[in-house]
Amino acid sequence: MRKQRITYTSPLDALVAVSKRLSLYENQQQMDSEVFIDRYRKGLIPDDTLFVEWSNDYQHYLTLHQQLTGLLRAAA
Repeated sequence: MRKQRITYTSPLDALVAVSKRLSLYENQQQMDSEVFIDRYRKGLIPDDTLFVEWSNDYQHYLTLHQQLTGLLRAAA
């Protein structure tokens, strides 16, 4: 599998894209990302490529969300 680098014009664009991917995982696996990450961290879900990517996307989502929250607070 080749790594793919995607560049976004803003953190908001990145957050929207990651949110869409999370939604696809959730629909495909019939599980919320929060439930998934809890089970994954406890070792209840295998380290298959799909789940590693989901975990990475969820971590990216949390980082972007925190970054945008900080920007909004600073602007207020």
